[in-house]
Amino acid sequence: MKKKSEQSIIEMYKEYFRDNPKGYWFKRKLYGWGWIPVRWQGWLAVGIYVVLLFVFSFAIDENSSASEISFTFILPLVLLTIILILICYWKGEKPMWQWGFR
Repeated sequence: MKKKSEQSIIEMYKEYFRDNPKGYWFKRKLYGWGWIPVRWQGWLAVGIYVVLLFVFSFAIDENSSASEISFTFILPLVLLTIILILICYWKGEKPMWQWGFR
């Protein structure tokens, strides 16, 4: 196995994401605060979130009133985002500020 200094950054990322003995769906981001999906269940959750955002975005058009936009797009956007964050907390590593590899 190569030394850490000889590994490419992509190889180091792959190694970090594969090191998942607890089976987390989401792992901590290496830079900043938040999560990255690392298992198929996490990718599915993010995919469903994106698809539902597209579905709700097609419910509005240029003739939609402000209140209609609020209830058919903004409210679902906020609720879906809260649900995704709760799933990340439930099925992911504890988030914390991180700047690089440990």
